[in-house]
Amino acid sequence: MRISRGLAPERVFHYFEEISAIPRGSGNMEKIAQYCMDFAKKHSLKAIKDDADNVIIFKDGSCGGENAEPLILQGHLDMVCQKTADCEIDFLKDGLELYIDGDFLKAKGTTLGADNGIAVAMILSVLESDNIPHPPIEAVFTTDEEIGLIGAGKLDKSLLKSKRMINLDSEQISTVTVSCAGGSDFRASMPFEREKAFGTKLTVLLNGLKGGHSGDKINSGRVNSDILAGRVLNYLNSRCNLEVISVNGGDKGNAIPVCSELVLCTNEPELLKAEAEKYINIIKEEIAFREPDFTFGIIASGAGEYEVLPEEVKERLIFILTCIPNGVMEMSAEIKGLVETSLNLGVLETKADKIIFHSALRSNKKTALSYLEERLKVFYKNASCDIEAFGHYPPWEYNANSKLVEVYKKCFSEQFGYEPEVKAIHAGLECGVFADAINGFDCISVGPEAYDIHTVNERLSISSTESTYKLLLKILEVAKNM
Repeated sequence: MRISRGLAPERVFHYFEEISAIPRGSGNMEKIAQYCMDFAKKHSLKAIKDDADNVIIFKDGSCGGENAEPLILQGHLDMVCQKTADCEIDFLKDGLELYIDGDFLKAKGTTLGADNGIAVAMILSVLESDNIPHPPIEAVFTTDEEIGLIGAGKLDKSLLKSKRMINLDSEQISTVTVSCAGGSDFRASMPFEREKAFGTKLTVLLNGLKGGHSGDKINSGRVNSDILAGRVLNYLNSRCNLEVISVNGGDKGNAIPVCSELVLCTNEPELLKAEAEKYINIIKEEIAFREPDFTFGIIASGAGEYEVLPEEVKERLIFILTCIPNGVMEMSAEIKGLVETSLNLGVLETKADKIIFHSALRSNKKTALSYLEERLKVFYKNASCDIEAFGHYPPWEYNANSKLVEVYKKCFSEQFGYEPEVKAIHAGLECGVFADAINGFDCISVGPEAYDIHTVNERLSISSTESTYKLLLKILEVAKNM
């Protein structure tokens, strides 16, 4: 018995079940792309597949929308693959095991892939039908979104005629997303040649911070353990005779680091330990309300000869960690509560011959993102570091005159009896890639209720999916007359 039987809208869940049987983790796109091409052929629809396995399916307008301006329906084909320790599924060759739990659709032992498989399923259901009123549709299925918006970046946008798009990669039906951040990665390296010093090694461990995604949690007051390590180091250096062996913390630029480690060498171990305990306890009390689980440890090792940073390098390290821009830079003047520009020092790593500082930068304004990069270039240049900026993706800037936003609000209000929240996010969406390439672009991002995405607890609301699909059909009907 198919799980989709009896679920409404049945064809949407039919297609979701079909694509869930196809391995489609990021980087494994060939089979799901071919499925989309086979679908187009079966329904006599023109389709294009590019070298990145992006697929575009074209469908003429219907029920009076034949001569309307075209509209892009867009979602991404890939999913994040996570599983429980006892799950035996091989994501490279096996499909998912779906099941229903009340109002929720889930997968046994794995991520569900509703992000963004439900978008693909809804779009295929629209393309399949012959009696849904809509304008000409350009259905765009992109690849490898979860690992850097790669497919969207490689897609030839000149293949598209439309200047308006509905992206279906959001997870709250009561909100319509109208802007997202662009971003880049910024890495600085401080080279050095180690010196030898004799003393006792002390390791200072900072643990238990909340951390979180550097987009949606950057304005939550969460403490960055790398910045905290710099604060502790600066204090101890002003009161004790110490050398630095290493500083480390964090492993991803886009994650607020939760723990860091200072490895020091000193001929005053008792004084350094006492000062560290005193000062970190002061910090612990200071941040107790926002970081209640913060802990620290100080571990002393035997005396000996250690390879340490030169004094001048130590001073530059302290300068960087004390003065580096980090966190929220600007709040939006257009959208209340939106972080407009931010950055996060996510990786601090000491290697044999250099220290690496890796920050993730974000802004909902392209010019503000460029200026933030310039600030870091000037900052690190004056600290004698080598620098590189990479991984750029463009923002989707807020359009106060969006016709699609007004259509969504009107259709939503008619269906639910209240207005949706108009929302901007401080994270990346593929909408930014399209907006950067298409002049006069008008876009919204919407979707059904999904929870705990990218985890084994991911679940999709069945009733919300039904409501979202009904709303999408209403918007398409209105769009054919725009």
